[in-house]
Amino acid sequence: MKTGGNLTMKKTVILSLLINLFLSVNFVMAQRKKPADLLIIGGTIVTMDQQRKIIENGGIAVRNGEIVDIDRANLIMREYNGRKIINANKKVIIPGLINTHTHIPMVLFRGIADDMDLQEWLTKYIFPAEAKNVNENFVRIGTRLGLAELVKGGVTTYCDMYYFEDAIADETAKAGVRAILGETLIDFPAPDNKNFEQAIKYTENFIKKWKGHNLITPAVAPHAPYTVSKEHLILARQLSDKFDTPLVIHLAEAETETEFVKKNHEGLRPVEYVAKIGFFNKKTIAAHVIQVLPEEIQILKQYDVGIAHNPQSNMKLAAGIAPILWMLKENLRIGLGTDGAASNNDLNLWEEMDTAAKIHKVFNKDPKAASAEQVFEMATIGGARALHMESQIGSLEKGKKADIVILNFDSLHQTPMYNVYSHLVYATKASDVETVIIDGKIIMMNGRLLTLNENVIKREANLYKQKIIKSLSSQ
Repeated sequence: MKTGGNLTMKKTVILSLLINLFLSVNFVMAQRKKPADLLIIGGTIVTMDQQRKIIENGGIAVRNGEIVDIDRANLIMREYNGRKIINANKKVIIPGLINTHTHIPMVLFRGIADDMDLQEWLTKYIFPAEAKNVNENFVRIGTRLGLAELVKGGVTTYCDMYYFEDAIADETAKAGVRAILGETLIDFPAPDNKNFEQAIKYTENFIKKWKGHNLITPAVAPHAPYTVSKEHLILARQLSDKFDTPLVIHLAEAETETEFVKKNHEGLRPVEYVAKIGFFNKKTIAAHVIQVLPEEIQILKQYDVGIAHNPQSNMKLAAGIAPILWMLKENLRIGLGTDGAASNNDLNLWEEMDTAAKIHKVFNKDPKAASAEQVFEMATIGGARALHMESQIGSLEKGKKADIVILNFDSLHQTPMYNVYSHLVYATKASDVETVIIDGKIIMMNGRLLTLNENVIKREANLYKQKIIKSLSSQ
């Protein structure tokens, strides 16, 4: 009896020693692991790096807003301790989408004027509606509505030009979204600045305030060659050079623009004209670029101009189709944009991808034109190149900003999956976006916005409806 008791006691002691040894070993191993703020474990990672690596059952480690490692999930788990871990099993993980051209507060003008050409749309509806309705409060409410739509669609970076851009920057920073933001410079009274001189001063102060911000990149944004004089275009370029900021402009958008520029500037076409006056610099971002000839594409290449391709808006206004395949052959910087929601009528980059892939097949009479992978590039690393930000965003790689989107690929329209690029471009919907991470921070989790109040945003936006209707009926 006594001997049996001693044996039991010895077993207990040995078991206790083994447990303590196991815990000690695990503690030591855990101490040796590198710290991470966030780990994303499992799922298919579409990196969009130079090799276009796709990692099955992958993992990403994030620290201080950057991707510090990306590899197989088991290797990431072995190397890192994460303060937070997201299980992405059976999901697809992609770089955050990049919308290279918006006028974000114009979501409040969604649907007020459709089915007309660009000049009629602008001069009879948009400019008058803006003159009567746009103020700082309008811009803030419209920006919050647009930001919510962008984030729910998986967009982590956007490039904007509008009025009261300081308010847009403020709302964007609060929401935790990345953006290039340019105050619109134009040669007639605008809602926030009554002349070009005021607008230039506003822009300079805006740049000084936001330059160096982690999320906001301030820009100079002259509207277009037909709304801004030669002298003012040059001033805009000089301001961009002075502060080393992006230079954003609408360019070669429609035949009416081409006719105007040729008539007023010695027969030169828009791209030729702005090049001749010395407008282009190495940080230029040109939206639309439809009305271009092969020799003008060479000019754009010479100046390394970023191109924001907006197929749906261009189709809707019958402005034309940008010769993107020519540009791709010359390795131009090409991204996708939605334009403002008043001419699209949404900020959905998934629809833009689907449209871009199909329209260029029809336009070129070639089903192999604009492949799914090429178009997805335009929405990610191509968009980053168009914004001259490819060293920071656009792909999932060590050292880049942790701008990451996790997609649900378990829905009916994603089943079965044979080719991930095909599904991303032709099958994925904005509603498939589950989680959005920007600068390492979770902005949306499982479809729920964390930095924006969706119900409040919709209520405030709807309050503007009657005011806008009344302002248009009183024309």
